[in-house]
Amino acid sequence: MWFLSAAPRIIRGMSDRIAGQLAGLGHLSPSRASDFKVCPQLFKFRAIDRIEVPPTVYQARGTTAHLALQRLFDLPAPHRTPETLYDLFRQAWVELKTTEFSDLFANTEAERAWGIESLEVLANYFGIEDPRAVDPIDRELDMTEEVGHMTIRGILDRMDDEERGLVITDYKTGKAPPERYALPAFFALKIYALLTRIRTGRTPVALRLMYLNGPTVYEIPINDAQLDAMERQLEALWSAIERALDEDRWPTRTGVLCDYCSYRQRCPAWEGEAALAVPALAS
Repeated sequence: MWFLSAAPRIIRGMSDRIAGQLAGLGHLSPSRASDFKVCPQLFKFRAIDRIEVPPTVYQARGTTAHLALQRLFDLPAPHRTPETLYDLFRQAWVELKTTEFSDLFANTEAERAWGIESLEVLANYFGIEDPRAVDPIDRELDMTEEVGHMTIRGILDRMDDEERGLVITDYKTGKAPPERYALPAFFALKIYALLTRIRTGRTPVALRLMYLNGPTVYEIPINDAQLDAMERQLEALWSAIERALDEDRWPTRTGVLCDYCSYRQRCPAWEGEAALAVPALAS
């Protein structure tokens, strides 16, 4: 988002309320940008109101699996076996459950069932690629870059420098959407590709979504023209966010994803609806 301390001319004439909200946001992440694109009201709940929702078993699986996969590549290639990855998952869960996911399970049996299912999902990774033949140049990379007047910050799962060029990979522990609906899922990865070009001067050649619950892999090529278009889209997106702040108007966009939204019971689009136990969207 607008980096206020570096661009005071931008906020001249803004109300104190709007300037304060912008300053509180600090930066725009690829996930929050995606939120606004999907539903401005969702963005408001998460980025403006900062309403916390209880963690879910899907989030716990995704966070733990990401940490285990990151650590797998800390090891020499011959040690990157399924058994090692399962052990890394168990170790990561012991570390995370007391700090981020306490009281997530009603009892030990429920936690054990979740763990078994999680390892089954994780096992699918080895049907996608052989980690012994992969040598990432970056993993869980914290990227903060200036894009025009905005500061964009996010965590990139993995970057490989293959013979054909840079490839950005994002792990998903949820199920893949049908291929005809997969393209919007690349929105955040296109932002990471833009950040990579700004940081390194190199344009990635491909973006890859690796869905372990399947498994399914989607990949698309990327080029400078697409990244130029993404930069323009981010500028337009922020202009829309600024207008929403100015008018305090956050349109709702209803659809099938509403069934998985943790904020549905708070959403004005569903006022008057009977209370529902709506599961959160899997990561």
